[in-house]
Amino acid sequence: MEYSTLLYLAPLAGLLSLGFAAVFASSVLKNDPGTKEMQEIASAIQEGAMAYLNRQYRTIAIVAVILTVVMFIALPEENGLNIKTTIGFLVGAIFSALAGYIGMNVSVRANVRTANKAKEGLKEAMSVAFKGGAVTGLAVVGLALLGTSGLFILFGGSPESVDMVIGFGFGASLISLFARVGGGIFTKAADVGADLVGKIEAGIPEDDPRNAGVIADNVGDNVGDCAGMGADLFETYVVTALASMLLGVLIIDQYQNAILYPLMLGSAAIVASIIAVFFVKIGDDEKIMKALYKGIIVSALISVVAFYFITDMLMGDLQFFYSALIGIAIMIMMVVFSEYYTSMSYRPVKSIASSSQTGAGTNIITGLSVGFESTFAPVIVICLGILGAFYVGGGFSGNEIEGMYSIAISAVAMLSTTGIIVALDSYGPITDNAGGIAEMAKLPESTRKITDALDSVGNTTKAVTKGYAIGSAGLGALALFADFTHKVELEPGALSLENPLVLVGLFIGGLLPFIFCAVTMKAVGKAAFEVVNEVRRQFREIPGIMQGTAKPEYGKCVDIVTKAALREMALPGAMAIVTPLFVGLVLGKAALGGMLIGIIVVGLMLALMMANGGGAWDNAKKYIEDGAYGGKGSDAHKAAIVGDTVGDPFKDTSGPALNALIKVVNMISILFAVMFINSGII
Repeated sequence: MEYSTLLYLAPLAGLLSLGFAAVFASSVLKNDPGTKEMQEIASAIQEGAMAYLNRQYRTIAIVAVILTVVMFIALPEENGLNIKTTIGFLVGAIFSALAGYIGMNVSVRANVRTANKAKEGLKEAMSVAFKGGAVTGLAVVGLALLGTSGLFILFGGSPESVDMVIGFGFGASLISLFARVGGGIFTKAADVGADLVGKIEAGIPEDDPRNAGVIADNVGDNVGDCAGMGADLFETYVVTALASMLLGVLIIDQYQNAILYPLMLGSAAIVASIIAVFFVKIGDDEKIMKALYKGIIVSALISVVAFYFITDMLMGDLQFFYSALIGIAIMIMMVVFSEYYTSMSYRPVKSIASSSQTGAGTNIITGLSVGFESTFAPVIVICLGILGAFYVGGGFSGNEIEGMYSIAISAVAMLSTTGIIVALDSYGPITDNAGGIAEMAKLPESTRKITDALDSVGNTTKAVTKGYAIGSAGLGALALFADFTHKVELEPGALSLENPLVLVGLFIGGLLPFIFCAVTMKAVGKAAFEVVNEVRRQFREIPGIMQGTAKPEYGKCVDIVTKAALREMALPGAMAIVTPLFVGLVLGKAALGGMLIGIIVVGLMLALMMANGGGAWDNAKKYIEDGAYGGKGSDAHKAAIVGDTVGDPFKDTSGPALNALIKVVNMISILFAVMFINSGII
């Protein structure tokens, strides 16, 4: 088959994915949304979620317009690079936002239908929730592949065209950063504020309709875990594909299909994800996690078989098939380790729950210990994967570029299951909301038991997705860094630690994730403080709330966290954009290279620690709520709630946002590389 014919398969695969997303959305929306009261609760969540998303994107649009002007002026006019890069940037931002809109629109409607289906049974509710999540998953990978391949074809489909698609990756990165930071601040400020007053002070259950923060909490689940994670993995998918294509340009003489190859892998993986969705069904044993993992396994197996034939046809050398196998292996191990450290079935979570018996202090100490420990195995696996991929690519035999391309292919293969992984993540907020709606609408205990079972698994799937996203971001960033060194013409040995500029860059790169986390954690604390005071005010000033005769003013808390999220996301975003430009222009390309190394290494480990530690704290609380150590209302439970409030911004704000930070910094460094070649005042 000719090159041009194969190239068009990639955008067609993207359209196929979007088509199936539409089919699943239609299937979900055909279900009965339940009673009038259920629909009113769901409507409040829908309105809050969409209002926040609209305001968030209007705010981001202002930043995007400014960056569009900067790129148009700063980038070279040769071959229309500035115009095409700017177009790509705008398309990337729009597609990323569109993926969020599609996912959110379906998720905030699937929640009430899942709750209503829970009246019929576990299998029926599970089917609705997962198909709702699959809409987001397939929309993310479909738009990502359609945009990357479509722009590449539009700009000529030649090796020179790849550079013009970098803007698409930067647009995706920008939306991802703001969606992660803003959504994370929103969801955790609402969650922490509602829990501290509702559970500890008032002694009422989670999602109790008497809590004024409960609607904001349910809205936050969607803007953080659905739109936020969707934007995160959309960006990771795009920039990883771009990194492999950019490195493919460097070996095009040896492998004429090196640019096409990652696009074909992505196309095959989309088909694998679509097929895998139909395998996610609960068996007679009613094990939910087993059913969800079945989808990942089927997707991975189909991808492996397809990768073999694609590699043989396009590359004529199976060494890159082995690179893809390494990527699949890393994906599996990241999922396994994330589940081990965040599931209620294993030692780490149980140890945190046990430590809660002696108070919040020991709970927090143990939780921090688990978070730190959880970095060991994933980092070792990533290191082995990097060395293995570099080796099979011939990197240790003098073919360094092919070795780095091999690592990039491992990252592309690792992302082959993105459609299913995002579906698992979006399943989480759908089932969480379903449980909240069941509680607020006072559905029968049998229904609530089913939504609780779905939700408890959803907590683990969200944690697993974060581990997967962090690992893939680390590999993708390494591939981007390799391309950066060639773009700015760094000579071998230029990044020696004997050069003080490199050392300074390393320190700045290592420092940035900590400052970034400090700013985002503080933002959650400030917003949660306002929510706590508002919920307390309503309990105090609105008579009848606790008796159920008066309705709280839910909109007040939604407004508080919306304003806080939009206000506080500006500084972290500015840090990510300004820092690499400052270092590159003032200290020069060697310092910027050092900074990129520092942020990849430190950011990766800090993200793992925070995401896994936060997930473990959350499930330790749920483990106690299931009856351990005195169950709900016990002193151990109250201590676990405090630990969970610390872990919330760890796992849902700062930790996941580090993914976006790492990639935004790398994308800016590549995008403006031409400015850094002869820069530096020192």
